[in-house]
Amino acid sequence: MKSLWSDSAAQSFPGDLGRRVYTSRLLGANPELVLHGGGNTSVKIRETDFFGDPVDVLYVKGSGWDLATIEPAGFSPVRMPALLKMAELKALSDAEMVKQQRAAMLDPGAPTPSIEAILHAVIPQKYVDHTHANAVVALTNHAGGRAAVEEVYGDRMVVIPYVMPGFVLALEVAKALKKVDPYAIDGLILMNHGIFTFHDDARRSYELMIEHVSRAETYLASKVGKKFKLPTAKPAEDLASLAEIRRRVSALRGVPVIARLDQSPEAVGFSSRPDVASLATRGPLTPDHTIRTKRIPVVIGDDIGKSIDRFAADYAKYFEKHRQGETMLTPDPRWAVWPGKGVISFGATVAEADIVRDIATHTWRTIQVTEAAFPGGWKALPAAKLFEIEYWELEQAKLKKGGSAPVHQGKVAIVTGSAAGIGFACAETLAEQGAKVIGIDLSPEIESQMAAIGGVGIVANLTQDTAVLAAIEGAVRDFGGIDIVVSNAGIFTAGAYLEDLDSNNWDKSMAVNLTSHQKLLKYTIPYLKKGAKDPAIVLVGSRNVNAPGAGAASYSCAKAGLTQLCRVAALELAPFQVRCNIIHPDAVFDTKLWTPENLQRSAERYGMTVEEYKTRNLMKTEIKSKDIGRMVAAMASGLFGKTTGAQVPVDGGNDRVI
Repeated sequence: MKSLWSDSAAQSFPGDLGRRVYTSRLLGANPELVLHGGGNTSVKIRETDFFGDPVDVLYVKGSGWDLATIEPAGFSPVRMPALLKMAELKALSDAEMVKQQRAAMLDPGAPTPSIEAILHAVIPQKYVDHTHANAVVALTNHAGGRAAVEEVYGDRMVVIPYVMPGFVLALEVAKALKKVDPYAIDGLILMNHGIFTFHDDARRSYELMIEHVSRAETYLASKVGKKFKLPTAKPAEDLASLAEIRRRVSALRGVPVIARLDQSPEAVGFSSRPDVASLATRGPLTPDHTIRTKRIPVVIGDDIGKSIDRFAADYAKYFEKHRQGETMLTPDPRWAVWPGKGVISFGATVAEADIVRDIATHTWRTIQVTEAAFPGGWKALPAAKLFEIEYWELEQAKLKKGGSAPVHQGKVAIVTGSAAGIGFACAETLAEQGAKVIGIDLSPEIESQMAAIGGVGIVANLTQDTAVLAAIEGAVRDFGGIDIVVSNAGIFTAGAYLEDLDSNNWDKSMAVNLTSHQKLLKYTIPYLKKGAKDPAIVLVGSRNVNAPGAGAASYSCAKAGLTQLCRVAALELAPFQVRCNIIHPDAVFDTKLWTPENLQRSAERYGMTVEEYKTRNLMKTEIKSKDIGRMVAAMASGLFGKTTGAQVPVDGGNDRVI
């Protein structure tokens, strides 16, 4: 591990707090040191308060901030005298500690101080750095961990046996520092937890972290030998089973989850180890990870249902054994080891699943290094200690606050023809309501349009089987399954009376406006049957189905066929609790197809103004793409949970249809 310090870069971060921001970002930039909000840093500064009185302040990383991107506003200013008084108490609950720390803040609008604020305060040096470095954790998480730490660091680091983070840990550190000259040591090693370094100079404190983590890395390398490599293997793909795993995990969690499958050679190699069931379930890298990943993953056996049900039952037993009045969390796994296939991470959102994936990756990598380096291999904390963190008082308080998630959060939605117009409005609305949207369109603009709403855009010709299948399988591979299909792709063919209708006009309309939808259903239905919650298909038809016009045979007949396809799909899929409905929009003019010139010509043809033409329905209201998007999102939700095979007009009321 090398120092990333740059004198020129550091000049952009003036002052004590500026230096604190700079070195914090250097730490956060290295995932071998810090993962997703883990670790914390601080600086002690003497300044004046609101009344101009001098006060000693600890600027400590605030809750919710990530060291990799932290700003000055991410540090909480807490009065040092208050923190030091708290350190003299014999007992203090975590909830009360958080309250008193907030009460001692110079700026009540700043984020809540780190749970380790008192610990940072009792260390006398100006700058304090704390990480959960993989190499240091590997050094401590085995039967001979204490001896290995002492061999590597000697008297340069004070070793602290594992205790719960927060007030108790602060007391242990304060007690340990009274037995030594704190200026004669470089930092602390917290068994099964991480490492602290400190100094009055920001650069030196940071580089002490790099130096001592490097010592652990060098020691581990000497133990495993130069020939050591993580095992690798090629995956055996089974997307249908992946969707089934996701469906069952979602059911346990009570909400749809995203499933992220890691099929990298090393992930598959780990999952293929003959001892993986034992190795993967010994415990996490650090206790803090249990809050995101639970204590252990599920190992998927030949029977997916039995494997996941067994995990849930074992989790319930684990809870009952250690509970002391807490509320049980949902018994779903947060990651899975799938032998021969890879490693899966689960989350209510893609962001959450990716955080779990990062933590899981560092976990299975580090566990294998430790296993190779030390007799007896990886040994995490006992389940009782991990339970304390997973069911921490502060985490339980979050459960009581509750709050509702967006209606489609965790769902995976396919929306075709979504580069513009109605299709984009459908995709955008679903994304706004929490879904991960995969947009498919022939236009290259689909990629940038979907990126703008946090989705994925795929350029594909929906009339081609191979292109449709590749897009669908890609979505399942990336996110675990499919819950919503909005089949919107379509074209307006040139108007012509039947006697003048060109066969190419007819064939093209049928291919795009009917057959492409059939292909989409063919390849998505197997995954919709394994949808996480309220799996639904919404087809986008037309008012022309119920009120056709002369000269529009190719378009109207294709849309009528699409309506019949919807009815057949509803009949076939009802036994699997998959719904299929169709929406019939009319006069949606805020699309690229309708330029101001086109609107003007059409309005004049009817002897109307443009505004009259746009509102030529019974309600005299304009129908916009977003109106269609909202209705489609509603039809894909539980609001329409008992409706299938229905035709829903969104046209402001059309006298011919009514």
